[in-house]
Amino acid sequence: MDVITGEFRRQANLPGFRAGKAPKHMVIKSYGDRIEQEVRKDLVNEGYRKAIKDNDLHTVGNPDVEEIQFGQDLPFQFAVTVETAPTFELPDYKGIKIQKEIRSVTDEDIDKAMGVLQDRQAKFENVDRSIEENDYAVIDYTGQCDGKPITETAPKAESLAKKDAFWIHVHAGHFIDGFPEQLVGLGVGDKKDITLKLAEDFVIKELASKDVTFSVEIKEIKTKQSPEIDDAFAKEFGAEDVAGLREGVANDLENELKTNHKRSTRDQLVKHLLTNVHCDLPESIVDQETKNVVYDLVRENQQRGIAKETIDEKKDEIYTAATSSAKERVKVAFIIGKIAAKEGVKVTNEEISQRVIQMAQSYNMPPEQLAKKLKERNGVAEIQEQILTSKVLDLLELQAEVEEVLPKVEEETEHKH
Repeated sequence: MDVITGEFRRQANLPGFRAGKAPKHMVIKSYGDRIEQEVRKDLVNEGYRKAIKDNDLHTVGNPDVEEIQFGQDLPFQFAVTVETAPTFELPDYKGIKIQKEIRSVTDEDIDKAMGVLQDRQAKFENVDRSIEENDYAVIDYTGQCDGKPITETAPKAESLAKKDAFWIHVHAGHFIDGFPEQLVGLGVGDKKDITLKLAEDFVIKELASKDVTFSVEIKEIKTKQSPEIDDAFAKEFGAEDVAGLREGVANDLENELKTNHKRSTRDQLVKHLLTNVHCDLPESIVDQETKNVVYDLVRENQQRGIAKETIDEKKDEIYTAATSSAKERVKVAFIIGKIAAKEGVKVTNEEISQRVIQMAQSYNMPPEQLAKKLKERNGVAEIQEQILTSKVLDLLELQAEVEEVLPKVEEETEHKH
């Protein structure tokens, strides 16, 4: 108390006294509460650091301090509850067995990618005839279940209750099973009631296995017209000719293949570490990471155009998935940190600065502005962890035992839209 009071006295500005000359009792009267706060803070910091050192604790998160006794001429007593980093033995991380697919970019891959570019430039033209397979129909519809609006059975199924100017590809498997096929033969202005029995695993549970009826009116019928792949087409994508465009597409596919190989390798390395380490994780760190994952999942769903109502319906599933993902992320971070410490892997300030510059370029903003934003939300620590993880996994990949395997045969599936 005397030391801190002396520090306040040297800086005190009290009426009638020069700076630093006010009597001690008047300084205590004017600044008593602040002096006590400083004393508490200093003693807690000093005692906490000593206790951590004496007990050889590796703490995580923020400590919870509970004051027990504080007063003039009394011993200061306080309790601190801390969470500690998990203790575990590192598995053998040198020579991890991983598989690498022997895959290269083929002419067929390039043809498919060219077809995607062709699709992007496609135009939809109205036709004056009845609907045929693979046309695109623009329709108005209202939906009923048991003779009542669908929303009375499933309040959140507003998109099925009524839709105007809805585009549908007239091809099996699109929209709702059995719906597109019943449009074939209809013309502009025609109306039709389409009755369907929805699947047992229909995405909206209240409607699963139910009979629903859609009252449909055809507004427009369109065909998809794809452009010819010629030099003029290539120029629209910044290439001189078709050969140049194919070369650019091939380079993009090669880069994508390298990225996929890298991702697959890292997934296998991480899976090995997760499988071979068993430990309890700090609850507060898992809780915070779960919130981060939930935020990411919700934002991703919103960017994909999924309605807020649908996201709310699945909030329990989202939270369960987020908790599982968060536990894995936290566990991996501790394992990576331990390997880094053992192998002497560190992250330099220059590496962090380089990453911030790269991020700023991708966001099209000044690096200084991004750096300021990152500091505000502790984002620099996140970047440091990402770089450290990348460096450790690169090290493990160099030391891994790689087996080359043939690509898995991909089964073609019909995607439902």
